Amino acid sequence: MNRPTTRRTTLPKPGRTAQPKPGRTAQPETGRAAVADARRASSPKGRASRPGGVARLAAVAAAVLAGVTACATSAPVQSAAGGRTAAGKAADKQLQWIVQASHHLPISDADAQTHIEPATLRTLGGAGGLNKSLRRIGPLSPELPPVGARGRAVGWFNGARKTTLLGTAATNASGQIAGLYFAKQPGSWSELDGEMRKQAPDVAFATAEIGKDGRCKVLHGVNADTPRPLGSAFKLYVLGALSDAVAAHRVSWNTKQPIMDAWKSLPSGVLQDKPAGTEFTLANYAEHMIAISDNTAADHLINRLGRDAVERAVPAMGNRHPQGMLPFLTTREVFALKGSDYPATAKSYLALPPAKRYGALPPLDVTPTSKLRAWQEPRDIDTIEWMASPNDMCAAFKGLRDRAAKPGQAEVGKALSMNDGGIELDPKTYRTVWFKGGSEPGVLTGNYMARTASGRTVVTSVMMSNPKAVIPGTTELNMLAFARAGFKLAEASDA
Repeated sequence: MNRPTTRRTTLPKPGRTAQPKPGRTAQPETGRAAVADARRASSPKGRASRPGGVARLAAVAAAVLAGVTACATSAPVQSAAGGRTAAGKAADKQLQWIVQASHHLPISDADAQTHIEPATLRTLGGAGGLNKSLRRIGPLSPELPPVGARGRAVGWFNGARKTTLLGTAATNASGQIAGLYFAKQPGSWSELDGEMRKQAPDVAFATAEIGKDGRCKVLHGVNADTPRPLGSAFKLYVLGALSDAVAAHRVSWNTKQPIMDAWKSLPSGVLQDKPAGTEFTLANYAEHMIAISDNTAADHLINRLGRDAVERAVPAMGNRHPQGMLPFLTTREVFALKGSDYPATAKSYLALPPAKRYGALPPLDVTPTSKLRAWQEPRDIDTIEWMASPNDMCAAFKGLRDRAAKPGQAEVGKALSMNDGGIELDPKTYRTVWFKGGSEPGVLTGNYMARTASGRTVVTSVMMSNPKAVIPGTTELNMLAFARAGFKLAEASDA
């Protein structure tokens, strides 16, 4: 990720989102926990344990708080276990102070000045404004203890009137609070719909159950069959194509593939920094592609399997809008179209009939990565992208679930279980949690599949896009709260 523009926000009212000025810069990606840490956090049952989930939560907070505070940075958080620095402990301590203080209001001016840096305290409206906000949402109690890493802390909390909130705090070099934000988890479908529509002009949502007949039954949806830009969630289809190639004995999970300079992309990820010739197994590429959304890993798999193989996997995995995936672009090609001589390159490409766009790809493939640049505003997000609907995402997870259940295909579930996207569902209820999200300027998606101890499988997909403006950083935290609400409301409907 590029370094976001700094900005501040106040503690919002429950159910409302603070709307700081746009300024986040992003590349097509999401998911920033280190693969090695995520692998260590994976349990024998394939479910990411709490450290792995907190890794994603902390990563989300890293990006968001970089945008909403003056002192946070955009450096990705590795994991709670691997990043418990003194700064992380300080943020953890400060977030716990907020929680404890919510039980003993009012906070005095002197106490607030001790814990919160002056500029942030002014943004919060002083001790009086902070007390007012905490009375509105508290008293707070943690569902699980909050965890801090690299100057940020994050956790899920129970608040007033049986609400659930995702809370984040960042600290400055002196250990004072430099950023504070709480996102409320909606308590009803109507509340979820209303809050989601406040986040972006184009939204789509579905919580669906995969029935015993293998069909996705929508429990609640908003534009559930409307294709939206996916960002890096397209990588689910690459994983499906790899699984199909393994099943057809064209490759194996242990097949080694060297890093090739011609197939390198830009971050997110780490493999772009590996020397050419460094070998990884295809399973390693899959883990990087899904767990940390490594763009170079995705492009190596697309090139190794063949673009046509991935394009076949799209309808085979139940996508009812496959034309929105043609040609199935690599991330490097997207960077070349949007980040090299823009808008001329993009306009020339889009002027071609869809069938002839394949011929425009070879010149894009040889564009040096040194000439590719990230962008700070939405660029052709409805035309140069990977497109699918929430219903398509349910079908994709269903297809991957079926593949993972077959002999020799355990790597599918392993890759998808390494990062739970920070949703922190109760492991006693949800034995398996899969996640893949995606983002670029103007695009934000989060897609989750969870299987309960009783065998019920639920998928929640949240898609938000704005072709004219960057989506505020706080929206990512709200999106996570919306996704979690989908599972909780589905759980209540089954009671």
